[in-house]
Amino acid sequence: MGLSEYQRKRRFAVTPEPAGKRAGRRRKKTLAFVVQKHRASQLHYDFRLEWNGVLLSWAVPKGPSLDPSVKRLAMQVEDHPLEYAAFEGIIPAGEYGGGTVMVWDRGTWTPESPDVDAALRTGELKFTLDGEKLSGSWILVRTRGYSSRGGAGRSTWLLIKHRDEAASRKDVAETAPRSVVSRRLLAEIAWQEGGDVKKAAAGDPAAELRKLVRNPAAVTAQKRRRKPSVWKSNRAGS
Repeated sequence: MGLSEYQRKRRFAVTPEPAGKRAGRRRKKTLAFVVQKHRASQLHYDFRLEWNGVLLSWAVPKGPSLDPSVKRLAMQVEDHPLEYAAFEGIIPAGEYGGGTVMVWDRGTWTPESPDVDAALRTGELKFTLDGEKLSGSWILVRTRGYSSRGGAGRSTWLLIKHRDEAASRKDVAETAPRSVVSRRLLAEIAWQEGGDVKKAAAGDPAAELRKLVRNPAAVTAQKRRRKPSVWKSNRAGS
């Protein structure tokens, strides 16, 4: 798809999201993946795989499941720039996707399908994830349905965990709700970055919010910023 649709939908003078540019198509030894928990008009998880210089992207309303018997709807959305994998912060209200974004998981992925482009065309992509929360073998399968999300004619897929040692009936979205880069909940990100705390908190597990109410000092100590920011885990080198 390229990045033209991504860039057309955003005002980069207003939103802190990276404008980005398509990277070279040279094959890399390792390919990145990221899952971003996104409390916009509705809570969903953005599942992204690096391929051909962009992040192929799907919106997963209920988030990935480790249970092979559970098939998660994954709505294809526009490609995102590779720099987007590091974005954690606030998309201003009124902008496309306005709300709070968390880097919920990240790592590398390895195609199991011998020809990724062909697998994407036929609608059956098998791959292995090596992340902090998600690992093992997975598959994305295109369905016959279409979604209006992000434009007419978007294909819908199913994200399914294969049966292996990483499979589990544990609800990983409930048991591991914090960011893998900042260890914050959505509510903490919104509070510290100047977002809508009440709206963001609606995407956090109630048990985690009760812990914060009982112990406010547990909130990561940061000054509340006036402008949304992009989280960078390597600040010393930036």
